[in-house]
Amino acid sequence: LVCNFPKATKDQPGLLSHSDVETFFHEFGHVMHQLCSEAKLSMFAGTSVERDFVEAPSQMLENWVWQPSALRRMSKHYKTNEPIPDELLDSLLKSRNFNSGMFNMRQVVLATFDQTIHTRAKVDTAALLSEITEKYMTLPTTPGTNMAASFGHIAGGYDAQYYGYLWSEVYSADMFASRFESDIFSPVAGASYRKEVLAKGGSRDAIEHLRAFLGRDPSQEPFLKAKGLAA
Repeated sequence: LVCNFPKATKDQPGLLSHSDVETFFHEFGHVMHQLCSEAKLSMFAGTSVERDFVEAPSQMLENWVWQPSALRRMSKHYKTNEPIPDELLDSLLKSRNFNSGMFNMRQVVLATFDQTIHTRAKVDTAALLSEITEKYMTLPTTPGTNMAASFGHIAGGYDAQYYGYLWSEVYSADMFASRFESDIFSPVAGASYRKEVLAKGGSRDAIEHLRAFLGRDPSQEPFLKAKGLAA
């Protein structure tokens, strides 16, 4: 796993922000998907699953960095070894959905843009992205810029499938809320998740992973609740 995290200096060790830790957990979710694979054929191993499911294991692992018991285990003052103060922890947890509406609408914008350009032979990407952004976010893009020029996902394996990030998050929210939220260190839930989701890879349809792990069809309610959109 290669990440661009802060290096240690003479005066202090490499210290990770909470955002860095969340990124690490996300990418390590992909690593676990690979390491735990038991598929017989390599073409179906690990992350070789449907594109609109591949981000589910990585996004689900992000939930652990928003749980007090997990944060207390991994956080302390690097000089005094004092645990993270309750007030700071509480503030951090309350900030999880700050600007979540803006972030999620941005994901809708990028997914819409991605699918739109893959249905046209020729397009002015800057103008199209500006049009879609104003439609969904009611905000103009900065004149003279073209974020699409650095949007690597549109031609790096997620072509026309960037929507999979939000789609996968519906699944990841359901898996976490249903099996892990009450006990994030449950060995029973962990073993079941490894067996029914990670180990299978693409050897069966992802919807069957979910049904086996959840014991039912997936639901969008945990996703809406996690975003603050449902009680």
